[in-house]
Amino acid sequence: MRTSAYLRYIITGVFLLLAILFGKYLWDDNMYSPWTRDGRVKADILHIAPDVSGIVTNVAVRDNQFVHKGDILFSIDKSRYAHVLTQAEATLAAQQAEKGMRSKEAARRSTLDASIVTSENREAAASLSSIAGAKYQAAAAARDTAQLNLERTDVRAPVDGYVTNLHVYAGDFATAGVPQLAVIDSNSYYVSGYFEETKLPYLKVNDKVEIRLMSGGPALQGHIESISRGITDRDASTGRELLADINPTFNWVRLAQRVPVRIHIDDLDKNHQLVAGMTCTVIVQPGKK
Repeated sequence: MRTSAYLRYIITGVFLLLAILFGKYLWDDNMYSPWTRDGRVKADILHIAPDVSGIVTNVAVRDNQFVHKGDILFSIDKSRYAHVLTQAEATLAAQQAEKGMRSKEAARRSTLDASIVTSENREAAASLSSIAGAKYQAAAAARDTAQLNLERTDVRAPVDGYVTNLHVYAGDFATAGVPQLAVIDSNSYYVSGYFEETKLPYLKVNDKVEIRLMSGGPALQGHIESISRGITDRDASTGRELLADINPTFNWVRLAQRVPVRIHIDDLDKNHQLVAGMTCTVIVQPGKK
């Protein structure tokens, strides 16, 4: 009977010890192991705005469509800019004719005898020739600008990527500099892992990283590209007298701050359907390069 009681005590003690060891393992794993569930997939998002203003005549893409660099996204009415180009070419031709005439006149007067043409007339002819040349250069620049504006009526994709947030339609008036849609650069996906500050000593640039998406699928491989060197202090602000205004409250339980760590994805291919904003778990493998 007593042996049975001892056996129960021993079994209870063993389970208690295992529970303590398991709890310590979970504590150490959560506090010190270099991993975080707070990871986000990110990408470079380009806001596409026209360089010229006008009526949109054609939208060549659909929302979420993949486009290649140089593909036309939408077009703006070309008529006005074509007329401006024609006018600029006409002005350039007139200035070219005047430049030729003034150059010949200056060259002719420079060869005449002083008894026929005074030095003042020679200088005036040379000055007029220089002015005509400057006007010609200005007209050429205006022609080039008009040509550029006409070309910019076709708004093209600056990178390979996905069209998103498309809110431009034929008939809309597009204003220069005002974004009409966004393109997500398909070659720019990366992961931003938000690690607690207590785990920073275990993180090194170029350490191998395993990325597990919440959506499932095979894990992605990457490496630490950089570690952020600054985050916002929410408890500090500037007072009315431009002095520091520090929050006087202090909590006994101090929460570790989260520091962004940029992670490069090494094995990204078309089979991985990444979406900017997706959640993932980031597991760092210290010492592995």
